Amino acid sequence: MSPTATSIAATGREAARAPGGDVAEVRQAGVGEDGGGRVGGADGADGAVLVVGEALVDVVRRADGSVDEHPGGSPANVALGLARLGRSTHLLTHLGDDARGELVLEHLQRSGVRLVPGSVQPGPTSTAQAVLGADGSATYDFQLAWSPPQTDLPSDLVAVHTGSIAATLQPGAATVQRILTGHHGRATTSYDPNLRPRIMGSPADVRAQVEALVAVSDVVKVSDEDLAWLAPGTPPEELLAAWLRLGPAVVLMTRGGDGAVAITGEVEVDVPGVAVQVADTVGAGDSFSSGLLDALWSQGLLGAEARPALRAITAEALEEAVRHAVRAAAVTVSRPGADPPTRAELAGASA
Repeated sequence: MSPTATSIAATGREAARAPGGDVAEVRQAGVGEDGGGRVGGADGADGAVLVVGEALVDVVRRADGSVDEHPGGSPANVALGLARLGRSTHLLTHLGDDARGELVLEHLQRSGVRLVPGSVQPGPTSTAQAVLGADGSATYDFQLAWSPPQTDLPSDLVAVHTGSIAATLQPGAATVQRILTGHHGRATTSYDPNLRPRIMGSPADVRAQVEALVAVSDVVKVSDEDLAWLAPGTPPEELLAAWLRLGPAVVLMTRGGDGAVAITGEVEVDVPGVAVQVADTVGAGDSFSSGLLDALWSQGLLGAEARPALRAITAEALEEAVRHAVRAAAVTVSRPGADPPTRAELAGASA
């Protein structure tokens, strides 16, 4: 195992609840000290999104004894969801140059995701061994290598999203922090902690790192389960308000089948869940994130020039965006694996 690899067991907290629970030819600038490429202004209609984080292979062992492998990784799932919704999407990740890496690469490219050059590196591709219970919940054993390349980034970005393991696992987490900090103010920055306690240590170990990313994010999405683990005994609304004071324009909390709540400095909305037959909850939160960014993009609220408008989002616009995200997650949990909807599928589910 390489010095950057981690092997550890993790208990998945994705219980069987419904939605929202779990390079083009452009001028480029290097990652550099500030982590940012050149970012052009956008009104939310043009440009691209950069997702930074892990891509891996989920090896799923189901309760009936069957085993299958399919591409996964929370940030990669967000990138996949955005691309399937027709958004120009780049992914900065760390894939091995093996058969599993090829499986992930083909999966992403088939839906239109473009890997940032240097994302494929010598060595094995990371895996998450997932054992599913009869209720769809999962326990995980991760074999991880996370060291994203120091490379050029696209310059036409309206948003940069990150989260999950990539944001806390060194040595790559330092690069993630640098990239998000470098783009703060030059694009809409988005973060989903998507915490994995057995990998990330104790709440005391990880909370400062999480909140450093919250402070340089415009949009923060977190699950109620993540908040309960990170700050046990603290009412979730209290922690959401504290995070909002750190600087984000919008902070959202997903509640599985009970939908989501979103707050800004001026408004609060509470959107119920969508009743669906749950196949499993793999990728539900990721689809929520991609659906949310897609909705804000359609509303013209992504990009450097749109940051004041995002901070002043109306209750009506925020509720519309959250409903869109909840519907995207609902489609995903209705079928096995992290299989986010296309725009046509999402439109059909909304009809």
